[in-house]
Amino acid sequence: MFQTVLLRDHMDHSDTFASWLHEQFAYEFVAQALPDWQREFKAGQNDGNWRTVIALENGQLLGGAALAKDDSPDHPALGPWLACVLVAPLARQRGVAERLIAEICSTAKGIGHQKLYLHTHDRRDYYAKRGWEYLESFHAWGKEHSLMQRLL
Repeated sequence: MFQTVLLRDHMDHSDTFASWLHEQFAYEFVAQALPDWQREFKAGQNDGNWRTVIALENGQLLGGAALAKDDSPDHPALGPWLACVLVAPLARQRGVAERLIAEICSTAKGIGHQKLYLHTHDRRDYYAKRGWEYLESFHAWGKEHSLMQRLL
């Protein structure tokens, strides 16, 4: 059985998770080299820019999700954001993503936020089935994205 924990308490997984994100969402990192992203992501665990929850099982990283202050250059006035949702292929179909997302929602609510935003280019139906409301489409990073929100 996996557990969810704050990445800041398990920083030995920070560079690995950041590299997974850099690879999975490469279109967002065209202008940012992996070492620069790893430094930003690591710093974000302490400054609150990328507050991340990860899933671990027997010390193995399964995935993670972040509460981000800013995750869309096209929507600088919105936030906070559910971001960086990624589960390793070997851990999919086990409820890992849903639990990580629930942890981020709970964290955001616990610190006083009333709603969260996210953007996705390919998982709109997944989030809609889980209570996220579609707001609009926008073009960023060479792809069409759906902007969504969820009341907490």
